[in-house]
Amino acid sequence: MNTSQIIIDSNKEQKHIEAVLAQALAIAKTKVDAVEVAINKSTGINVSTRQGETENIEFNSDGALGITVYQNHRKGSASTNDLSVKSIEQAINIAVDIMKYTSSDPFSGLGDPEQMAFDCPDLDLFHPSDLNVERALEEAAMAEQAALTYSNDIKESDGGYFSSRYDIRAYGNSYGMLQSYRTSSHSLSCCVIGEKNGQMERNYAYTSSRDIQALKDAKSVGMEAAQRTVAHLDSRQVATMQTPILFSPEVATGLIGHLASAISGGAIYKKSSFLLDRIGQQIFPQWLTIHELPHLLKGVGSAPFDGDGIKTYDQNIITDGVLQTYLLSSYSARKLSTQKQPLKSTGHASGIHNWRLQTDNNQHSFNELLKIMNRGIVITSLMGQGVNQVTGDYSRGATGFWVENGQIQYPINEFTIAGNLNDMYRQIIAVGNDIETRTNIQTGSILIEQMSIAGK
Repeated sequence: MNTSQIIIDSNKEQKHIEAVLAQALAIAKTKVDAVEVAINKSTGINVSTRQGETENIEFNSDGALGITVYQNHRKGSASTNDLSVKSIEQAINIAVDIMKYTSSDPFSGLGDPEQMAFDCPDLDLFHPSDLNVERALEEAAMAEQAALTYSNDIKESDGGYFSSRYDIRAYGNSYGMLQSYRTSSHSLSCCVIGEKNGQMERNYAYTSSRDIQALKDAKSVGMEAAQRTVAHLDSRQVATMQTPILFSPEVATGLIGHLASAISGGAIYKKSSFLLDRIGQQIFPQWLTIHELPHLLKGVGSAPFDGDGIKTYDQNIITDGVLQTYLLSSYSARKLSTQKQPLKSTGHASGIHNWRLQTDNNQHSFNELLKIMNRGIVITSLMGQGVNQVTGDYSRGATGFWVENGQIQYPINEFTIAGNLNDMYRQIIAVGNDIETRTNIQTGSILIEQMSIAGK
Protein backbone atom coordinates (compact mmCIF):
# COMPACT_ATOMS: atom_id res chain seq x y z
CA MET A 1 0.00 0.00 0.00
CA ASN A 2 1.44 3.41 -0.94
CA THR A 3 1.43 6.54 1.19
CA SER A 4 -1.38 8.27 -0.71
CA GLN A 5 -3.62 5.23 -0.24
CA ILE A 6 -2.88 5.15 3.49
CA ILE A 7 -3.87 8.81 3.74
CA ILE A 8 -7.09 8.23 1.80
CA ASP A 9 -8.01 5.15 3.86
CA SER A 10 -7.22 6.79 7.20
CA ASN A 11 -9.18 9.88 6.22
CA LYS A 12 -12.21 7.68 5.46
CA GLU A 13 -11.71 5.84 8.74
CA GLN A 14 -11.48 9.12 10.65
CA LYS A 15 -14.77 10.34 9.16
CA HIS A 16 -16.38 6.97 9.91
CA ILE A 17 -15.26 7.14 13.54
CA GLU A 18 -16.65 10.66 13.91
CA ALA A 19 -19.96 9.43 12.46
CA VAL A 20 -20.01 6.55 14.96
CA LEU A 21 -19.40 8.94 17.86
CA ALA A 22 -22.15 11.27 16.65
CA GLN A 23 -24.54 8.34 16.46
CA ALA A 24 -23.62 7.13 19.94
CA LEU A 25 -24.09 10.63 21.36
CA ALA A 26 -27.51 10.97 19.72
CA ILE A 27 -28.70 7.68 21.22
CA ALA A 28 -27.25 8.33 24.69
CA LYS A 29 -28.65 11.87 24.98
CA THR A 30 -32.18 10.44 24.88
CA LYS A 31 -31.43 8.41 28.02
CA VAL A 32 -29.23 10.55 30.29
CA ASP A 33 -28.35 14.16 31.15
CA ALA A 34 -24.74 14.02 29.95
CA VAL A 35 -22.51 11.65 27.99
CA GLU A 36 -19.00 11.46 26.58
CA VAL A 37 -17.66 9.00 24.01
CA ALA A 38 -14.15 8.26 22.77
CA ILE A 39 -12.28 5.98 20.39
CA ASN A 40 -8.56 5.42 19.96
CA LYS A 41 -8.16 3.35 16.79
CA SER A 42 -4.66 1.93 16.29
CA THR A 43 -3.35 0.18 13.17
CA GLY A 44 0.19 -0.97 12.54
CA ILE A 45 2.87 -3.57 12.05
CA ASN A 46 5.60 -4.89 14.33
CA VAL A 47 8.40 -7.07 12.99
CA SER A 48 11.50 -8.57 14.56
CA THR A 49 14.54 -10.48 13.38
CA ARG A 50 17.03 -12.69 15.20
CA GLN A 51 20.44 -13.32 13.64
CA GLY A 52 19.11 -11.87 10.41
CA GLU A 53 16.19 -14.31 10.23
CA THR A 54 12.53 -13.34 10.56
CA GLU A 55 11.37 -13.97 14.10
CA ASN A 56 8.00 -12.27 14.28
CA ILE A 57 5.53 -10.40 12.06
CA GLU A 58 2.53 -8.88 13.77
CA PHE A 59 -0.29 -6.86 12.27
CA ASN A 60 -2.67 -5.08 14.63
CA SER A 61 -5.85 -3.13 14.23
CA ASP A 62 -7.83 -2.42 17.34
CA GLY A 63 -9.92 0.23 18.99
CA ALA A 64 -13.00 0.21 21.17
CA LEU A 65 -15.75 2.75 21.64
CA GLY A 66 -15.80 3.93 25.24
CA ILE A 67 -19.05 5.40 26.56
CA THR A 68 -19.50 7.21 29.88
CA VAL A 69 -22.90 8.48 31.02
CA TYR A 70 -23.75 10.87 33.87
CA GLN A 71 -26.95 11.69 35.72
CA ASN A 72 -27.51 13.16 39.17
CA HIS A 73 -23.75 12.93 39.79
CA ARG A 74 -23.81 9.20 39.13
CA LYS A 75 -21.52 7.68 36.51
CA GLY A 76 -21.56 4.52 34.40
CA SER A 77 -19.12 3.31 31.74
CA ALA A 78 -19.07 0.59 29.10
CA SER A 79 -17.21 -0.17 25.88
CA THR A 80 -17.66 -2.14 22.68
CA ASN A 81 -15.44 -3.23 19.79
CA ASP A 82 -18.51 -3.71 17.60
CA LEU A 83 -19.48 -0.34 16.11
CA SER A 84 -22.87 -1.41 14.77
CA VAL A 85 -25.89 0.58 15.95
CA LYS A 86 -27.25 -2.41 17.84
CA SER A 87 -24.01 -2.97 19.79
CA ILE A 88 -23.62 0.73 20.52
CA GLU A 89 -27.13 0.88 21.95
CA GLN A 90 -26.46 -2.23 24.06
CA ALA A 91 -23.28 -0.64 25.44
CA ILE A 92 -25.14 2.54 26.28
CA ASN A 93 -27.85 0.56 28.10
CA ILE A 94 -25.17 -1.29 30.07
CA ALA A 95 -23.53 2.01 31.04
CA VAL A 96 -26.91 3.39 32.14
CA ASP A 97 -27.61 0.26 34.22
CA ILE A 98 -24.19 0.49 35.88
CA MET A 99 -24.80 4.18 36.61
CA LYS A 100 -28.00 3.37 38.52
CA TYR A 101 -26.04 1.29 41.02
CA THR A 102 -23.11 3.65 41.58
CA SER A 103 -22.85 6.10 44.45
CA SER A 104 -23.42 9.77 43.84
CA ASP A 105 -20.16 11.69 43.45
CA PRO A 106 -20.53 15.48 43.45
CA PHE A 107 -17.27 15.87 41.51
CA SER A 108 -18.14 13.61 38.57
CA GLY A 109 -19.37 14.89 35.24
CA LEU A 110 -18.17 16.43 32.02
CA GLY A 111 -15.49 19.09 32.01
CA ASP A 112 -16.12 22.83 31.86
CA PRO A 113 -17.77 23.62 28.49
CA GLU A 114 -15.73 26.84 28.24
CA GLN A 115 -12.54 24.74 28.21
CA MET A 116 -13.61 22.27 25.53
CA ALA A 117 -11.56 22.01 22.33
CA PHE A 118 -14.36 22.81 19.89
CA ASP A 119 -11.69 23.83 17.37
CA CYS A 120 -8.47 21.82 17.04
CA PRO A 121 -5.21 23.02 15.51
CA ASP A 122 -3.38 20.80 13.02
CA LEU A 123 -0.19 19.76 14.84
CA ASP A 124 1.38 17.86 11.91
CA LEU A 125 1.29 14.55 13.80
CA PHE A 126 0.36 12.25 10.92
CA HIS A 127 3.18 11.07 8.62
CA PRO A 128 2.31 7.74 6.98
CA SER A 129 4.81 5.63 5.07
CA ASP A 130 4.49 3.03 2.35
CA LEU A 131 7.20 0.90 3.99
CA ASN A 132 6.19 -2.75 3.51
CA VAL A 133 6.88 -5.77 5.70
CA GLU A 134 9.82 -6.94 3.61
CA ARG A 135 11.53 -3.59 3.89
CA ALA A 136 10.81 -3.38 7.63
CA LEU A 137 12.46 -6.78 8.11
CA GLU A 138 15.45 -5.64 6.08
CA GLU A 139 15.86 -2.58 8.31
CA ALA A 140 15.71 -4.67 11.48
CA ALA A 141 18.19 -7.22 10.08
CA MET A 142 20.52 -4.46 8.90
CA ALA A 143 20.66 -2.97 12.41
CA GLU A 144 21.45 -6.43 13.80
CA GLN A 145 24.19 -7.05 11.26
CA ALA A 146 25.86 -3.71 11.97
CA ALA A 147 25.86 -4.51 15.70
CA LEU A 148 27.15 -8.08 15.35
CA THR A 149 30.07 -7.06 13.14
CA TYR A 150 31.07 -4.08 15.27
CA SER A 151 33.31 -5.99 17.68
CA ASN A 152 34.43 -9.51 18.53
CA ASP A 153 33.08 -8.84 22.01
CA ILE A 154 29.52 -8.85 20.64
CA LYS A 155 28.52 -12.49 20.92
CA GLU A 156 24.78 -12.63 20.36
CA SER A 157 21.85 -10.64 19.09
CA ASP A 158 18.76 -10.14 21.19
CA GLY A 159 16.91 -8.95 18.11
CA GLY A 160 16.25 -6.16 15.65
CA TYR A 161 12.81 -4.55 15.78
CA PHE A 162 10.82 -2.26 13.54
CA SER A 163 7.34 -0.90 14.21
CA SER A 164 5.04 1.49 12.40
CA ARG A 165 1.71 2.60 13.84
CA TYR A 166 -1.13 4.97 12.96
CA ASP A 167 -3.69 6.18 15.47
CA ILE A 168 -6.99 8.01 15.18
CA ARG A 169 -8.04 9.64 18.43
CA ALA A 170 -11.59 10.95 18.67
CA TYR A 171 -13.67 12.43 21.46
CA GLY A 172 -17.21 13.78 21.68
CA ASN A 173 -19.66 14.82 24.37
CA SER A 174 -23.19 16.12 24.87
CA TYR A 175 -21.99 19.74 24.88
CA GLY A 176 -21.67 19.39 21.12
CA MET A 177 -17.93 18.86 20.99
CA LEU A 178 -16.80 16.25 18.45
CA GLN A 179 -13.15 16.31 17.39
CA SER A 180 -10.54 13.86 16.14
CA TYR A 181 -6.96 13.83 14.98
CA ARG A 182 -4.48 11.37 13.45
CA THR A 183 -0.99 10.47 14.60
CA SER A 184 1.82 8.26 13.36
CA SER A 185 4.74 6.63 15.15
CA HIS A 186 7.71 4.77 13.66
CA SER A 187 10.63 3.17 15.48
CA LEU A 188 13.66 0.96 14.88
CA SER A 189 15.67 -0.69 17.64
CA CYS A 190 18.37 -3.27 18.19
CA CYS A 191 19.57 -5.16 21.26
CA VAL A 192 22.77 -7.22 21.53
CA ILE A 193 24.72 -9.20 24.11
CA GLY A 194 28.45 -8.85 24.68
CA GLU A 195 30.94 -10.92 26.68
CA LYS A 196 34.41 -10.25 28.01
CA ASN A 197 36.42 -12.06 30.67
CA GLY A 198 33.37 -14.16 31.50
CA GLN A 199 31.16 -11.13 32.09
CA MET A 200 28.09 -10.59 29.91
CA GLU A 201 26.24 -7.35 29.19
CA ARG A 202 23.09 -6.55 27.25
CA ASN A 203 22.33 -3.11 25.83
CA TYR A 204 20.28 -1.50 23.10
CA ALA A 205 19.74 1.56 20.95
CA TYR A 206 16.67 2.90 19.21
CA THR A 207 15.37 5.68 17.02
CA SER A 208 11.78 6.87 16.87
CA SER A 209 9.81 9.66 15.23
CA ARG A 210 6.38 10.57 13.93
CA ASP A 211 8.01 10.95 10.50
CA ILE A 212 9.78 7.84 9.19
CA GLN A 213 12.17 10.07 7.21
CA ALA A 214 13.53 11.42 10.49
CA LEU A 215 14.64 8.01 11.79
CA LYS A 216 18.35 7.30 12.09
CA ASP A 217 19.61 4.81 9.55
CA ALA A 218 19.65 1.14 10.54
CA LYS A 219 23.44 0.76 10.54
CA SER A 220 23.96 3.64 12.96
CA VAL A 221 21.31 2.21 15.31
CA GLY A 222 23.04 -1.17 15.29
CA MET A 223 26.47 0.35 15.85
CA GLU A 224 25.17 2.44 18.73
CA ALA A 225 23.68 -0.67 20.37
CA ALA A 226 27.04 -2.44 20.04
CA GLN A 227 29.02 0.56 21.29
CA ARG A 228 26.84 0.88 24.36
CA THR A 229 27.20 -2.85 25.07
CA VAL A 230 30.97 -2.95 24.64
CA ALA A 231 31.42 0.19 26.74
CA HIS A 232 29.83 -1.58 29.73
CA LEU A 233 31.91 -4.76 29.48
CA ASP A 234 34.52 -5.61 32.12
CA SER A 235 32.60 -3.62 34.74
CA ARG A 236 33.91 -3.08 38.25
CA GLN A 237 32.22 -2.44 41.56
CA VAL A 238 32.45 0.73 43.61
CA ALA A 239 32.65 1.28 47.33
CA THR A 240 29.87 2.70 49.47
CA MET A 241 30.21 6.49 49.48
CA GLN A 242 28.66 9.90 48.95
CA THR A 243 29.40 11.30 45.49
CA PRO A 244 28.08 13.55 42.72
CA ILE A 245 25.81 11.84 40.19
CA LEU A 246 25.35 12.67 36.51
CA PHE A 247 22.15 11.24 35.04
CA SER A 248 22.55 10.67 31.29
CA PRO A 249 19.62 12.06 29.22
CA GLU A 250 17.74 8.76 28.80
CA VAL A 251 17.54 8.30 32.59
CA ALA A 252 17.24 12.02 33.40
CA THR A 253 13.80 11.97 31.76
CA GLY A 254 12.67 9.50 34.43
CA LEU A 255 13.96 11.79 37.16
CA ILE A 256 11.69 14.56 35.87
CA GLY A 257 8.91 12.01 35.30
CA HIS A 258 8.74 11.51 39.08
CA LEU A 259 7.82 15.19 39.33
CA ALA A 260 4.90 14.62 36.94
CA SER A 261 3.63 11.74 39.07
CA ALA A 262 4.00 13.70 42.30
CA ILE A 263 2.02 16.73 41.09
CA SER A 264 -0.77 14.81 39.37
CA GLY A 265 -4.20 15.74 40.64
CA GLY A 266 -4.94 12.19 41.75
CA ALA A 267 -1.82 12.01 43.92
CA ILE A 268 -2.62 15.39 45.45
CA TYR A 269 -6.26 14.77 46.39
CA LYS A 270 -5.31 11.35 47.76
CA LYS A 271 -2.59 13.11 49.80
CA SER A 272 -0.06 10.59 48.51
CA SER A 273 2.63 12.96 47.26
CA PHE A 274 5.84 14.42 48.68
CA LEU A 275 4.89 17.68 46.93
CA LEU A 276 1.56 18.14 48.71
CA ASP A 277 0.75 21.83 49.39
CA ARG A 278 3.86 23.02 47.56
CA ILE A 279 2.34 25.36 44.94
CA GLY A 280 4.31 28.63 44.95
CA GLN A 281 7.29 27.07 46.71
CA GLN A 282 10.86 26.56 45.53
CA ILE A 283 11.31 22.99 44.27
CA PHE A 284 14.25 23.35 41.88
CA PRO A 285 17.18 25.80 41.62
CA GLN A 286 16.13 29.35 40.73
CA TRP A 287 17.76 29.12 37.30
CA LEU A 288 15.54 26.24 36.09
CA THR A 289 12.15 26.47 34.34
CA ILE A 290 10.01 23.67 32.92
CA HIS A 291 7.74 24.62 30.02
CA GLU A 292 4.90 22.49 28.71
CA LEU A 293 4.34 22.90 24.95
CA PRO A 294 1.39 20.73 23.80
CA HIS A 295 1.22 22.22 20.31
CA LEU A 296 4.76 21.54 19.07
CA LEU A 297 4.54 20.43 15.45
CA LYS A 298 5.40 16.70 15.17
CA GLY A 299 5.90 16.63 18.95
CA VAL A 300 6.02 13.26 20.69
CA GLY A 301 3.69 14.53 23.41
CA SER A 302 1.65 16.94 21.31
CA ALA A 303 -2.15 16.80 21.51
CA PRO A 304 -4.90 19.34 20.79
CA PHE A 305 -7.05 18.09 23.68
CA ASP A 306 -6.83 15.76 26.66
CA GLY A 307 -8.90 12.75 27.67
CA ASP A 308 -11.71 15.00 28.93
CA GLY A 309 -11.88 16.94 25.66
CA ILE A 310 -10.23 19.94 27.34
CA LYS A 311 -8.07 22.03 25.02
CA THR A 312 -4.37 21.94 25.80
CA TYR A 313 -2.27 25.09 26.07
CA ASP A 314 1.29 26.27 26.72
CA GLN A 315 2.09 26.74 30.38
CA ASN A 316 4.96 26.72 32.84
CA ILE A 317 5.05 23.87 35.32
CA ILE A 318 8.12 25.28 37.07
CA THR A 319 9.13 28.96 36.81
CA ASP A 320 12.50 30.00 38.26
CA GLY A 321 12.47 26.83 40.33
CA VAL A 322 9.00 27.49 41.79
CA LEU A 323 6.12 25.02 41.34
CA GLN A 324 3.31 26.78 39.45
CA THR A 325 0.52 24.21 39.16
CA TYR A 326 -0.70 20.71 39.79
CA LEU A 327 -1.66 18.57 36.78
CA LEU A 328 -5.44 18.52 36.92
CA SER A 329 -8.17 16.67 35.10
CA SER A 330 -11.72 17.99 35.31
CA TYR A 331 -12.44 15.57 38.16
CA SER A 332 -9.34 16.30 40.23
CA ALA A 333 -9.85 20.07 39.72
CA ARG A 334 -13.33 19.83 41.25
CA LYS A 335 -12.05 17.54 43.98
CA LEU A 336 -9.36 20.01 45.01
CA SER A 337 -11.43 23.19 44.61
CA THR A 338 -12.42 25.21 47.64
CA GLN A 339 -14.86 28.07 48.00
CA LYS A 340 -11.95 30.50 48.25
CA GLN A 341 -9.95 28.86 45.48
CA PRO A 342 -11.97 27.24 42.68
CA LEU A 343 -9.81 25.27 40.27
CA LYS A 344 -10.15 24.28 36.63
CA SER A 345 -8.66 21.49 34.57
CA THR A 346 -5.11 22.12 33.34
CA GLY A 347 -5.61 19.77 30.37
CA HIS A 348 -3.90 16.76 31.93
CA ALA A 349 -6.60 14.08 31.95
CA SER A 350 -4.38 11.91 29.75
CA GLY A 351 -0.86 12.81 30.86
CA ILE A 352 1.72 15.48 30.15
CA HIS A 353 2.58 17.15 26.85
CA ASN A 354 6.14 17.97 25.75
CA TRP A 355 7.93 19.15 28.87
CA ARG A 356 11.08 21.11 28.08
CA LEU A 357 13.71 22.15 30.61
CA GLN A 358 15.20 25.62 30.24
CA THR A 359 18.03 27.15 32.27
CA ASP A 360 19.00 30.78 32.83
CA ASN A 361 22.68 29.86 32.77
CA ASN A 362 24.51 28.22 29.88
CA GLN A 363 23.67 24.60 29.20
CA HIS A 364 26.79 22.48 29.11
CA SER A 365 27.93 19.68 26.84
CA PHE A 366 28.20 16.22 28.34
CA ASN A 367 32.01 16.49 28.47
CA GLU A 368 31.76 19.85 30.21
CA LEU A 369 29.47 18.31 32.82
CA LEU A 370 32.07 15.59 33.42
CA LYS A 371 34.67 18.28 34.10
CA ILE A 372 32.32 20.15 36.44
CA MET A 373 31.66 16.92 38.33
CA ASN A 374 35.38 16.02 38.31
CA ARG A 375 34.90 12.86 40.40
CA GLY A 376 31.71 10.82 40.60
CA ILE A 377 29.38 8.51 38.71
CA VAL A 378 27.55 8.71 35.39
CA ILE A 379 24.27 6.78 35.48
CA THR A 380 23.25 5.15 32.18
CA SER A 381 20.54 2.76 33.33
CA LEU A 382 18.35 2.18 36.37
CA MET A 383 16.58 -0.89 37.73
CA GLY A 384 13.73 -1.46 40.15
CA GLN A 385 10.87 0.77 41.25
CA GLY A 386 12.33 2.08 44.48
CA VAL A 387 10.63 5.47 44.56
CA ASN A 388 8.25 6.35 47.36
CA GLN A 389 5.87 8.98 45.98
CA VAL A 390 4.56 9.83 49.44
CA THR A 391 7.94 10.62 51.06
CA GLY A 392 10.11 11.22 48.00
CA ASP A 393 12.59 8.56 49.11
CA TYR A 394 14.54 7.30 46.11
CA SER A 395 16.55 4.07 45.85
CA ARG A 396 17.36 2.38 42.54
CA GLY A 397 19.80 -0.22 41.27
CA ALA A 398 22.09 1.30 38.66
CA THR A 399 24.85 0.83 36.12
CA GLY A 400 27.14 3.44 34.66
CA PHE A 401 30.69 4.75 34.64
CA TRP A 402 33.22 5.94 37.21
CA VAL A 403 34.61 9.42 36.53
CA GLU A 404 37.94 10.72 37.80
CA ASN A 405 39.61 14.04 36.91
CA GLY A 406 36.66 14.91 34.68
CA GLN A 407 37.03 11.84 32.47
CA ILE A 408 35.25 8.49 32.28
CA GLN A 409 37.60 5.80 33.62
CA TYR A 410 35.73 2.47 33.52
CA PRO A 411 32.22 0.93 33.63
CA ILE A 412 30.64 0.05 36.99
CA ASN A 413 27.66 -2.06 38.02
CA GLU A 414 25.96 -3.78 40.97
CA PHE A 415 25.41 -0.65 43.06
CA THR A 416 22.46 1.33 44.35
CA ILE A 417 21.93 5.09 44.37
CA ALA A 418 19.78 6.61 47.09
CA GLY A 419 18.47 10.00 48.16
CA ASN A 420 15.27 11.95 48.49
CA LEU A 421 13.68 13.67 45.50
CA ASN A 422 13.18 16.88 47.48
CA ASP A 423 16.94 17.10 48.03
CA MET A 424 17.83 15.78 44.57
CA TYR A 425 15.78 18.43 42.79
CA ARG A 426 17.23 21.25 44.91
CA GLN A 427 20.78 19.95 44.45
CA ILE A 428 20.75 20.00 40.65
CA ILE A 429 23.98 21.77 39.68
CA ALA A 430 23.60 21.86 35.89
CA VAL A 431 21.61 20.55 32.92
CA GLY A 432 23.30 19.45 29.70
CA ASN A 433 22.58 20.45 26.11
CA ASP A 434 22.51 16.78 25.02
CA ILE A 435 18.70 16.86 24.83
CA GLU A 436 16.70 13.61 24.75
CA THR A 437 14.01 14.23 22.11
CA ARG A 438 12.39 10.79 21.85
CA THR A 439 10.05 11.17 24.83
CA ASN A 440 7.51 13.72 26.07
CA ILE A 441 10.10 14.97 28.58
CA GLN A 442 12.93 16.79 26.84
CA THR A 443 16.01 17.24 29.00
CA GLY A 444 19.74 16.89 28.76
CA SER A 445 21.98 15.19 31.30
CA ILE A 446 21.31 16.29 34.89
CA LEU A 447 24.15 16.75 37.39
CA ILE A 448 23.25 16.36 41.07
CA GLU A 449 25.57 17.59 43.79
CA GLN A 450 25.57 14.44 45.91
CA MET A 451 23.82 11.12 46.46
CA SER A 452 24.45 8.02 48.56
CA ILE A 453 26.01 4.98 46.87
CA ALA A 454 25.66 1.48 48.27
CA GLY A 455 28.39 -0.63 46.72
CA LYS A 456 30.74 -3.40 47.80
